[in-house]
Amino acid sequence: MVGASAGGVEALMGFARCLPRNLPAAVFVVLHLPSDAKSVLPQILDRAGPLPAARAVDGESIEHGRIYVAPPDFHLLLEPGRVRLSRGPRENHHRPAVDPLFRSAARFYGPRVVSVVLSGTLDDGASGTFAVKMRGGVAIVQNPAEALFSSMPESAATYAEVDRSLPVAEMGPLLARLAAEPVAEEGVVPVSRELEIEAKIAAMESGAVHDNERPGTPSGFACPECSGALWELQDGDLVRYRCRTGHAFTASALLADQSVGLEDALWTALRVLEEQAALAHRLADRSRDRGQPTIVRRFEEQERDATERAEVIRRLLVTIPASVQPAAQVPLQA
Repeated sequence: MVGASAGGVEALMGFARCLPRNLPAAVFVVLHLPSDAKSVLPQILDRAGPLPAARAVDGESIEHGRIYVAPPDFHLLLEPGRVRLSRGPRENHHRPAVDPLFRSAARFYGPRVVSVVLSGTLDDGASGTFAVKMRGGVAIVQNPAEALFSSMPESAATYAEVDRSLPVAEMGPLLARLAAEPVAEEGVVPVSRELEIEAKIAAMESGAVHDNERPGTPSGFACPECSGALWELQDGDLVRYRCRTGHAFTASALLADQSVGLEDALWTALRVLEEQAALAHRLADRSRDRGQPTIVRRFEEQERDATERAEVIRRLLVTIPASVQPAAQVPLQA
């Protein structure tokens, strides 16, 4: 299983290029994509390396030596022996997202899973990597020094005990060796209730979203997607949030989203104050033409007050840093 975001197209091409032709395993790929994107990533990966790559199809059988690519606006999930596509709730504003794939694989395949986190911003993939490790799987990340955007592999390595951090070109031989090794099923940690519920939410399984005994504790924060209450979850040291309808965020993603919301609110306030100043100016001019000096002074005072407030907000907007999450690099044409 491979997850990537910004800078991920180049990393995925290198990954596909290094895979052996006779790999005794299936490969599943999630790249963050806008829901309305027209992705030709399957064709790109199909040409990049020896393994055939194609868009994943809901319900199709899993076969060794193939690359299954998540389509836009669908989570790519695994079940015993087959692929599932789901329009379950977004995670960190993404669908497809990396964590749902990793969790579904950890749920059903345990120690047989190898997760790979490549270039990307923020920390999608960290929670899924944690789930893979808890179930006895192997976790690999791209060397952050090589990644165009190092945050995703760094976060996975920070919050989960990854097994290897290495350049993309060295991953193929390692994966071939791991796939050929026998896997010990004894002593594997059972699927936790939390993992079971979160995997079911992503798959839109009946009753999962409405389970009253939800994992986590009420956080007091609101979901940026639907404004519902968020529950706080914890994977080791990684803090996450999920709402009743299933939208999920890491703490970093939630903080970034709140920063965007703050900027939007400031722009709205600036617009209202500038319109207020313009209206007060117009009313002052009309009152002046009618010889109403007392009313003129009142409108002029309102205009000065709105202008001064608008200037304060304008200075705040200038100081807001650029968004911490660049858009994923989406292949739009072959």
